[in-house]
Amino acid sequence: MNLYTKQEAVSRMNHLGTLGEPFVFIIDYKQQQVYVEKQQQVNPGDLLYDLNGFSNSPDKEMKPLSHPIVWHPHPMSFPAYSNSFCIVKRNIHVGNSYLVNLTCETPVETNLSLEEIFYHSVAKYKLLWKERFVVFSPEIFIRIKNNTICSYPMKGTIDATLPNARTRILDDSKETAEHATIVDLIRNDLSTAARKVSVPRFRYIDELQTNNGCLLQVSSEVTGLLPEDWHSRIGDILFNLLPAGSITGAPKKKTMQIIEEAETYERGFYTGVMGYFDGSSLDSAVMIRFLEQRDNSMFFKSGGGITAQSDLQKEYDEMKQKVYVPIY
Repeated sequence: MNLYTKQEAVSRMNHLGTLGEPFVFIIDYKQQQVYVEKQQQVNPGDLLYDLNGFSNSPDKEMKPLSHPIVWHPHPMSFPAYSNSFCIVKRNIHVGNSYLVNLTCETPVETNLSLEEIFYHSVAKYKLLWKERFVVFSPEIFIRIKNNTICSYPMKGTIDATLPNARTRILDDSKETAEHATIVDLIRNDLSTAARKVSVPRFRYIDELQTNNGCLLQVSSEVTGLLPEDWHSRIGDILFNLLPAGSITGAPKKKTMQIIEEAETYERGFYTGVMGYFDGSSLDSAVMIRFLEQRDNSMFFKSGGGITAQSDLQKEYDEMKQKVYVPIY
């Protein structure tokens, strides 16, 4: 599969957008490796995608899994996580950041293949880069239709089985502050390309089914109006918004430096974005809920937002809670 640099990708996207040529794209977290390919030239032998119904996946009815799911995560130790957490907290306390999205890599023992996870997972946005990774993301990055650009930052997760879970997550002051910070960041990001930026919906709840039960996730909707010629600048618009605010923090540039110091692995394509342009509209997702295969071993990548109010044990537990597959 041919990968482009950022400059090459921006130029290619702008060109295809001007022509109204449908294409699929995958951008890594650091925007150093970018896949951009015309829809009809994507090889299903290398890449399968189902991006909110825009798909090259074979139209076949999948049989139920013939075996019980084996899923044994081995998360990083509490002391190791604590070390990363303390680096983040120290930077927050001296004013270098208001919010840092701290993530980790978790080895997982499983009898599921990447392909089985792709076909059996229930998620709006799914992608399989064969023999490399699978993504089953619930988080929209941006959508553009009829000159309107929309983003749906997702921040705040809770086990749906807890008593009064909806009230608890919505009334939690730490979660509210974290979510408001990201919404403000996304508003500022969209304002670089759009006018009349607003927040029609603030902190609404989605339910996510997993192999370990139901989670509640909090999102907001941020919208703006783009110029009529946005198709010819589609690459510039996308990359000006990257990396996604929900998986970095605020302020974005300094927070990325803190992430580099605190995290113990390379994110790679995890927390990048994937999506498509169908010739007139664009839809995309943040690449969270991510399982990578290396040397016949599986590694799940997950994390959460850290603020001045964050509790070490709760954040460690949330990181582990997100290590799941949406197969049920």
